[in-house]
Amino acid sequence: MSRRSIPLTDVLHDYLLSVSLREPDLLRRLREETAADPAARMQISPEQGQFMALLVRLMGARSCLELGVFTGYSSLAVALALPDDGRILACDVSERWTAVARRYWAAAGVGHKIELRLATAMDTLERLRESGAAGRFDFAFIDADKENYVGYYERVLELLRPGGLIAIDNTLWSGRVADPENAEADTVALRHFNEHLHRDERVDLSLVPIGDGLTLVRKR
Repeated sequence: MSRRSIPLTDVLHDYLLSVSLREPDLLRRLREETAADPAARMQISPEQGQFMALLVRLMGARSCLELGVFTGYSSLAVALALPDDGRILACDVSERWTAVARRYWAAAGVGHKIELRLATAMDTLERLRESGAAGRFDFAFIDADKENYVGYYERVLELLRPGGLIAIDNTLWSGRVADPENAEADTVALRHFNEHLHRDERVDLSLVPIGDGLTLVRKR
């Protein structure tokens, strides 16, 4: 028994993956290709991808929203978990990184499930709101620029159906959010965001210590 989450050492992490991870070959290849990119730290961990895919299956989700695609690991993991009529609207601003994502989506046969919009996430969210998409989405994943997290969250919450789920990445920020001496802009933004969610009575909330911290929010 333990009254708190146990520390995840490298050895224990390797064991966790060895007995839990069921990573399709294409996801593994994407992860390995991305590892060579200087920005590889932006990719989610494979166990987080598998966890989100499980959530999508448990919910029976069909309409998903993603803010921050990078090279497409999270969107591919979710798309593989969706039924054939499931759809993801994926938002990013990088043609270079999303070109990698498109290649793997196509190779996995899920390209028809994913609509990529190359524009700022805020612009895309505003267009969705103006088009009457409130309550349309079952599941959303937020993993974009941290200083806009509160704004993204508020708009995504409006677009989510009651009972829908938002997963927000990086909410533990390698522990920096717990260091009151750390005044970096992203750290301050994430600290503010976590406090904002903690006070929000419109949702059910759990911050899960997986990856770099994954907050799960269920719209009431």
